[in-house]
Amino acid sequence: MSSSRRHRLPTRPHIITQQALHIVERFLHIEAMSGVVLFFAAAAALVWANSSFHENYDALWHTPLSISLGRYTLSWNLHFWVNDVLMILFFLVAGMEIRREIYEGALSDFRQAALPVIAALGGVCLPAVIYLLLNADPARDHGWAIPTATDIAFAIGILALLGKSIPGNIRIVLLSLAIIDDVIAVIIIALFYSASFDLSGLAVAISGIGLVLLMQWLGLASVWLYVVPAVVLWFGLLKTGVHPSLAGVILGLLTPVLPARSKILPVDRIIKAVKIIRQQPESGGRQVIARALRDIRKGERDLIPPVTRVQMALHPWVAFIIMPVFAFANAGVRFGDVSFSADGSAFILAGVALGLVAGKPVGILLASFIAVKSGICRLPPHVSWAGMVLIGILGGIGFTMAVFVAMLAFDDAGQLSVAKTGVLLGSAISAVLGLGYGLFYMYGGAGVPNICRSEGQQEHSI
Repeated sequence: MSSSRRHRLPTRPHIITQQALHIVERFLHIEAMSGVVLFFAAAAALVWANSSFHENYDALWHTPLSISLGRYTLSWNLHFWVNDVLMILFFLVAGMEIRREIYEGALSDFRQAALPVIAALGGVCLPAVIYLLLNADPARDHGWAIPTATDIAFAIGILALLGKSIPGNIRIVLLSLAIIDDVIAVIIIALFYSASFDLSGLAVAISGIGLVLLMQWLGLASVWLYVVPAVVLWFGLLKTGVHPSLAGVILGLLTPVLPARSKILPVDRIIKAVKIIRQQPESGGRQVIARALRDIRKGERDLIPPVTRVQMALHPWVAFIIMPVFAFANAGVRFGDVSFSADGSAFILAGVALGLVAGKPVGILLASFIAVKSGICRLPPHVSWAGMVLIGILGGIGFTMAVFVAMLAFDDAGQLSVAKTGVLLGSAISAVLGLGYGLFYMYGGAGVPNICRSEGQQEHSI
C-alpha cells in the first residue's frame, strides 16, 4: 500500500489543538514570562502573609507531607519539600548550564571562568564589612553573613524581564556568580552557623558522586538510572548539615557534555529505522515497527549531549512551576511582626539593606576591576563594564538565602523580623535599580562612557 494512501490529513479540531499547543510552547520558551510569573508568586505570598488570613499561610507551609515504604517513612513539612527537595531540579539546571559554558562557552577560558569566582568573593566580603561597621555590638554582629548571598531565582528572573537584548554572557556570569555566592553562603553556614558537621554524611555524599562516575564509565545513558545516585548524594548532604538541594549543582557539573559512545552514528541509526518503517505493510510488522521506533528514540537521545537534552526537558518545569512555588513559599514575610523597639534594630535593618544595595554591587565591581586590570582574568565576549554594573546591582537581590541565614543568626523574634525586613527592602531596591539600569543599558548605550566598554574593544577619543 502506498504511503499516500496511509497518510491521514489532520481534521480541523486537530489543527486548532496543535495551534494552541504551539502558542503554549512559545510562551514556555519566553524567559521574560518566567520572571513575570515569579514576581506575581512572590507578590501573592506577601499579600496573603499580611492579610487577615496570614495564619492559613503559615499553616500551609508547616503541613506535614509523608512518604511511606513498608516500615520506612519520610516526613517533612511542605516548606522543607519545596526548599530542600523540589529546588534540586533548579540547581540541577543551573549546574548543567554552567557545565556547558565551562566546556564551550563563556567560562571555557580560565581567565573568564575566574571572573565570577573573584567577583563573588568581593560581593561577599564588602557587605559583611558594611554590616559589621554598623553592628559591632556582640548582640547583633552574628548577622554579618545575612547580606552576603545572591538569590539565583530572583536575580535571573529580573534579568529575564529585560529580554533578549541583554547579551547572553551577562546571564552566564550572573548565574555563575549567584551559584558561587550560594556555595560560599553554605560554607559560611557550615562553619559559623552549624552546631556540628557529620563526616559520615560526607562519606555518603562521596559515594553518590562515585556511583554517578561509575555509571557514566559503564556507558549508562538513561536519565532515570541516575535518580538513585542523586538520592544518595542528597541524603549525604542532608546528613552533613549542608543544604541538600546543592546536590543538583554537583550533578549538573557532572553531566556529560558529549553524546554517548555508540558503534553506529545516531543519524545513521535513525535513517535506518525510518527505512524499515517505510518498508513495512500497513497491517503487519508491528513488532518490527516497534523496534524501529525504539531505535529512533535511542538515536534521538544519543544525538544530543545529555547536558543539553536534560536541560531542555527541565527548563519549562523549573521556570514556570518550581521557581514560582519556591517564591510563593518563601516571600511571605509578615510586616506586622516587625518592631524597632529592640535596641539596635535600626542598625540591623540598615546593615542588611545597605549591605545588599551598596555592598554587593561595589564589592563585585571592585573585585572584578582589580582582577581584570591585574591580568588575573578578563571579561567574557560581549560583557562590558556597563554589563558588570548590571550584574553587580542584581547581585544585591539576596532574598531567599539571606532570609535563611537570618533565621540561623537571630534567635530573638524582634531582631529576626527586622533582619527579614532589611532583606526584603534591600532586595526590592536592588531589583528596581536593576530593572531601571537594565533599560538604560539596552536603550541608552550611546551615552555609556568608554570605561563601560568591554576589554579588548578599540577605544576612540572623544
